[in-house]
Amino acid sequence: MSLTTNLSGRLRNTTLPRTHALLPLFEAVVNSIHACEDLPGKGITGGSICVHIMREIKSEEQTNLLGDDGAKKTGPEALPEIVCFKIDDNGVGFNDANMMSFKELDSDYKEKKGCRGIGRLLWLKAFKDVSVKSSYFSEDGKMFQRVFTFDKQYGVKPGAPEGKIASNIREPQTVVTLSGFIPGYRKYAPKTINKIAHSMLEHCLWYFIREGGRPRISLVDGDNTVFLDDLFDGFTLGNIEHESINIKGYEFELTYIKARNPSLSCHEICYCAADRLVKKENITNKIPGLYRRMSDGSGQFAYLCFVVSSFLNERVRSERTGFDIEESRDVSGEETANQFGLFGDKVDDEIVFEDINDAVLGKIAARLGSVLDKNKEGGRKRVETFVSTVAPKYKPILRHYNEITVDPDTSDKELDIILYKKLSELEVSMISKGHDLSNPQGDESFEKYKERLGQYLAMASDIKKSDLANYVSHRKVVLDFFEGVIKRHRDGKYSQENIIHQLIMPMQVESGDIRFDDANLWLVDERLAFHNFLASDKTLSSMPITGASEALEPDIACVNIYDNPFLVNEGQKLPLASITVIEIKRPMRNDFSEGEKDNPIEQALLYVQKIRKGQVKTSDGRPVPQSESIPAFCYILADLTPKMIERAALMALKPTSDYMGYFGYNDNYKAYIEVVGFDRLILAAKERNRAFFDKLGLPSN
Repeated sequence: MSLTTNLSGRLRNTTLPRTHALLPLFEAVVNSIHACEDLPGKGITGGSICVHIMREIKSEEQTNLLGDDGAKKTGPEALPEIVCFKIDDNGVGFNDANMMSFKELDSDYKEKKGCRGIGRLLWLKAFKDVSVKSSYFSEDGKMFQRVFTFDKQYGVKPGAPEGKIASNIREPQTVVTLSGFIPGYRKYAPKTINKIAHSMLEHCLWYFIREGGRPRISLVDGDNTVFLDDLFDGFTLGNIEHESINIKGYEFELTYIKARNPSLSCHEICYCAADRLVKKENITNKIPGLYRRMSDGSGQFAYLCFVVSSFLNERVRSERTGFDIEESRDVSGEETANQFGLFGDKVDDEIVFEDINDAVLGKIAARLGSVLDKNKEGGRKRVETFVSTVAPKYKPILRHYNEITVDPDTSDKELDIILYKKLSELEVSMISKGHDLSNPQGDESFEKYKERLGQYLAMASDIKKSDLANYVSHRKVVLDFFEGVIKRHRDGKYSQENIIHQLIMPMQVESGDIRFDDANLWLVDERLAFHNFLASDKTLSSMPITGASEALEPDIACVNIYDNPFLVNEGQKLPLASITVIEIKRPMRNDFSEGEKDNPIEQALLYVQKIRKGQVKTSDGRPVPQSESIPAFCYILADLTPKMIERAALMALKPTSDYMGYFGYNDNYKAYIEVVGFDRLILAAKERNRAFFDKLGLPSN
């Protein structure tokens, strides 16, 4: 029984991903390369292939450079859409044998060249139709010409075109025109001649690096011409090396090149089959020390390894977009049914991509040994320097990893993320081991259990040290940021109160609304961490610690919302209760005057008075005995401008020994007052934390 082929059904079952939109063009070029190889007399190096990029012709209205308003359009003009490709070669052409093979789907006529007879199906996946005009020599040496079309409806139209004698033609020539670039594929294809040329070179690169040469291939787009030989010369600078390896009885040929193309930013293994590039594997960071682009005396390069083998040729998919090879084998250790033959005999392990990858990576590592060692050493020093000077929180965990190497050029942000992931992995491992310890193994000796317990406790201790180091490092970051905030900006202005306010304590919150770590009250006084209730930028009447109800008093600061204070009622025992008020002013503010509205010292004392007048209560609303005599502490955070110094002197406050602040006691209000300059605030916080910074190796100056 004879079988028939349904072209439409065959096309429907042929896969062409949109990301491979130019694959039909590349297949046409490969066909032309084969045609040049088969031409007697000239040899492949005498072959010539030219790809013409045909774009849609814009109408006069579309090409008008003026907009509707008569103004000239700005910016580069968009390239017209590509609608067609013409591939012109001087190869053997569509002689009778080639024509017969073309008409037969899945032909094995050029099987030795790795052809599967599927390239022309890919043409019709991305293009509406194809036309062919070919001049060729017959077996008796006469010149013939054949012209035909190929489309989805008819394939090659019935009544196959017979070649006609063309006595006026002296040399063979074939022009294949791929017309009607389907928008769904056209959208994903490169648009410029340079990008198309680079993609074509990459796809056909095996023909350039193999022995035996190649035709001269060019691309033409209007007035622009690109020769692939020129691209290739700049691509490699002649750095090509070869070797072979044996994997489970199969020979694999490896070709190494240093690719100088600036657009290649990663190192790759390029798997080829049927003389085409089929699959790329990014190996950047897959080998310790193999990071971004490397450099030698000729400049920067990406390292590429091309792999060819009969094993790959036998397993490439017909569309040449991948291989029918398992990525990896089952690593569970359990034998599954498919590991055995029909009669229970175990089948030898088939090669999987993991086997090939591991073998090739090992060869690459050996070839680049000295370069990789240099990079690894630079990476180790990068990690050590970063941990020692920037992120000491990671220091306790480093001993749990044999080696953490990174690209020496890795940014602080990237390195922080890498080390944080390592810390997270360690924490997950600790949790897992903790659960295992709670369920001792039945046959485990006590000594073995003690050993596991010791390892677990050591890991837990290091993680806790990391947590503490992280907290101390956070303080250093906050102080560094604070120093930047109080400086004058490039526009000559200083930060407003709200920036500093937010840095010390978020606004419009109460102590129960946020976590302890979200506030930096330690900048002012470490004791503030032990408050009973704290409100930031909230009205007095809204606070459960006071019965104050006057509408004006909590809104005094609302005239300038950033002048609203912090209010703290602290102390675990009622007789030891105290009130703390913190008033923050903009850096270098110098317009303070007499009165509660403009004098931050009087503002703070007024808040104390109103809180006491309303009867101080605990955070849950219980009254505090003798609240009118609870001591109060007023902190004024402001630069010591002339007006601020004047206000402090009028309140009879004394300068500190370093003249960076003022302090005193107001007996009428029973309040301790301290005016703290921002420089003094930062200096004092640094002094309190110096021992911690020194222990972690952080600079404290």
